[in-house]
Amino acid sequence: MTVRTTPVVGDRSRTAGAGGAFVAAGSLLLLYPALRPWADVTAEGTPAAFTSPAWVPAHLAAVVGFALIAFALFVVQAALAGSGGARVARWAAVLWAAGATFVLPYYGGEAFVLPVIGERIVRTGDTSLLELAEGFRMGPWPATTFVAGLLLLAAAGVLVAVAVARSGAFPRWAGVPFALAFALYLPQFFGPPALRIGHGVLVAAGCLVLAVAVRRSAVLDQRDAGDAV
Repeated sequence: MTVRTTPVVGDRSRTAGAGGAFVAAGSLLLLYPALRPWADVTAEGTPAAFTSPAWVPAHLAAVVGFALIAFALFVVQAALAGSGGARVARWAAVLWAAGATFVLPYYGGEAFVLPVIGERIVRTGDTSLLELAEGFRMGPWPATTFVAGLLLLAAAGVLVAVAVARSGAFPRWAGVPFALAFALYLPQFFGPPALRIGHGVLVAAGCLVLAVAVRRSAVLDQRDAGDAV
């Protein structure tokens, strides 16, 4: 009989599902900057960007990606119950849910409000309507809640790395790329399109590393359970 020396990650099917959610989320959060039209980096190109067929799907990809990570983190924190990282993982999931709650309305506004403004500009030629878009993006309530949400996501990412390192179920470093990606989520908004797409690659990589770690832990747990019979 084999004696297991690392914590058991419970409910293998749910844990494997969390790995799949991380992969899907990383792919969608990479798709967002890769698919998003970047013509709005200039005032002249902004109406075309807002009315591009890719504008709404790109932003919805980000919305679904953030939601999938919330699901995955709650599954993982439940699976780590009894391990050294259980309490930290719980706080990571809670902070992520709070951060996503603040961030997602902004993405929803970008997805559905800005195309309406863009269509009106294209139809009427009234570029003064761009002030409405700027008012939405930089207004005190939208900007404050968006920044607060991103800071909460960054804090959640750091706690994910701590929980992974303490759990004993995953490689200690497996949460570091994820933490780095979301620590940089706010600063990358001030970079050029190429940097933002590169950051999307980092986000996808961070999610993929966690997915592999979670999946590998589930497979080892199943193998050890078989050996113990």
